[in-house]
Amino acid sequence: MPELPEAETIVRDLRRRLPGATVRAVSVSKPDILAPGTSRARLSRTLRGRTILDVSRRAKAVVLELDGGWRLAFALGMTGRVVTSDAAAARELQHIAARFELDDGRALLFDDARRFGRIDLRDDTAWAVRSAALGVEPLSDDFTADSFHKLAHASRSPIRNFLLDQQRVAGIGNIYANEALHRAWVRPTRRARTLTRRETHALHGAIRDVLAEAIRSRGTTFSDYRDGEGRSGAFQFRLRVYDRQGLPCPACGTSIRRIVRSNRSAFYCPHCQR
Repeated sequence: MPELPEAETIVRDLRRRLPGATVRAVSVSKPDILAPGTSRARLSRTLRGRTILDVSRRAKAVVLELDGGWRLAFALGMTGRVVTSDAAAARELQHIAARFELDDGRALLFDDARRFGRIDLRDDTAWAVRSAALGVEPLSDDFTADSFHKLAHASRSPIRNFLLDQQRVAGIGNIYANEALHRAWVRPTRRARTLTRRETHALHGAIRDVLAEAIRSRGTTFSDYRDGEGRSGAFQFRLRVYDRQGLPCPACGTSIRRIVRSNRSAFYCPHCQR
């Protein structure tokens, strides 16, 4: 957490605010949030005077595209927030780890209470290498039902673990993996390679549907996540199984169960997801 829908929501908020602005200065107060190879001196030297061309997303990361062929990626970790200083959210920030002063008097702020997030600066070549190591984007045209079926059938992992593998499908985390599996009536412990073509096609559709719905709801907020405007998401009110152990399945009324696999909780309906 945050996952793809939360990162995408932040991207859409920042895209209305940042393109055209030029970085005037950079200050980093918590250097442990910098990725290997991204030092304070390198950030300042490289970014000063560069214009932000666009804001995009890759997997769960918010990415600034700058002139001169540079990308600045913010991995949000558990509690990372990326906002501009003129947004209402800026008043709430108490753990600002990095500040990017802009030529129009505003600043871009990266706040991270638990500091599991990362800031990563790369040129186009290095960014292409990083991006190539990630899996297909689940909302892209490249993510087809047939390609997903082939990917799943090449894996011995349980299907929930398969969906969390960022080298297979990029951006899905535990919340949306559990929700998509319930919608497709697939138990999270099923081996990916045992799913039939009908089941993988149903899961493919469920993944796209749940991610799109979560983006429309501006993400899921349990405690820390806020969008780029400082607002909570609303998809937590639409969750069917995640974090609902003991509560009735919305489809059949059976109590939702929780199990732990690979140190992560999985939630499912024992009746609907046989």
